[in-house]
Amino acid sequence: MTAGMLLGTAGAIAQQRIAYVNSTKIFQELPAAQEAQRKIDGISKPLQDSLDTMQKDLQAQYEEYQKKEALYNDATKKSEQQRLIEYERRVQQFRTEKFGQEGDLAKQTELIINPIRDRIKAAIAAVAKEERYNFVFDKTDQIQILLYGDAKDDVTYKVIDKLKRGK
Repeated sequence: MTAGMLLGTAGAIAQQRIAYVNSTKIFQELPAAQEAQRKIDGISKPLQDSLDTMQKDLQAQYEEYQKKEALYNDATKKSEQQRLIEYERRVQQFRTEKFGQEGDLAKQTELIINPIRDRIKAAIAAVAKEERYNFVFDKTDQIQILLYGDAKDDVTYKVIDKLKRGK
């Protein structure tokens, strides 16, 4: 590699501008995201209440079975055990259908959150273009994709401002 090519490559790398945002902070500050969370909570609470009721009922039935087990003949024991196993299977099926990765709550959450996520991505892209950043990373408390970032390159509040002003 010639010295000219090496200097040209180093110059191109030096011209790259990098920024970062805290997407958790953006979601916390965005009224639409707060409203979306309230909607999601409104959907999940009745489902969680139903699951809790089913689990308490299963526990009560199991305790009742344990109290009476000594009184049962073998056929009744087997029948009651099968009934408890079947009910436990239904509780697990409900949990999976409602709260699993492909469950009702996950699908509803995606429908509610995706438009907001798209707005946030568009605002990040707009700020990046305005400020002439080539790359924007995410740095949250939970996910550390960016291990270090100078505070002057944090454009989180510019994105929040852009979203709140609707521009």
